[in-house]
Amino acid sequence: MWKKEQEASSSIPAEPAKVAAVFPAGTDPASDRLPTADPAPRDEHSGQARTKIGKTIKIKGEMTGSEDVHVEGEVEGKVDLGESALVVGQSGKVRAQVKARSILVWGHLEGKVQAIEKTEIRKTGSLEGDLVTSRIVTEDGAGFRGSIDILEPEEKDEKAPPAAAVK
Repeated sequence: MWKKEQEASSSIPAEPAKVAAVFPAGTDPASDRLPTADPAPRDEHSGQARTKIGKTIKIKGEMTGSEDVHVEGEVEGKVDLGESALVVGQSGKVRAQVKARSILVWGHLEGKVQAIEKTEIRKTGSLEGDLVTSRIVTEDGAGFRGSIDILEPEEKDEKAPPAAAVK
C-alpha cells in the first residue's frame, strides 16, 4: 500500500534530507504549521536584532546592550541601550533610568528618561518622570506627567569642507 501512494505522488521527496531542506528550521515536516515565533525578531526600521522580554518576566537591576529591546514584562533599575531602541509594549511596565536612541511607549514608563532621537507615547501608553529628547510624539489619550527638555538633534559628522578648501 505504501508503494502505491509514493508512486502516485511525485511531489513528496523520497529522502529525509530533502524533506528537511524544504521546510524552514523549527517546523515539523509532518505538520502544516509554520513556526509562530521568529528566533531572532528584527526591528522593521533598522533591521537590527531585537530582544523581547515576555509578559511573565520581571527584571530588577541594570540592563545594557546594543540591540533593540521590546518589554512586555516588568523592568526596574537602569536601562542603557546606547544607540538602540526601547519599546514598552502594552503590558510592559518599566520603572528605571533609561537611555536609548529612541523610545516607543505603549505601556507604562516611569523614571528619568533620555532618548537621543525620538520619544513616542501611544494612546495606551503613559510616561511619568523627567524626559530629555530631540523629538516627542504623543497620540490623543496618551499620558504624560513630568518635565520635558527638548534638545536640538545631534548632527551627523558629515559636514561640508570649509569654503577656503573648496576651489
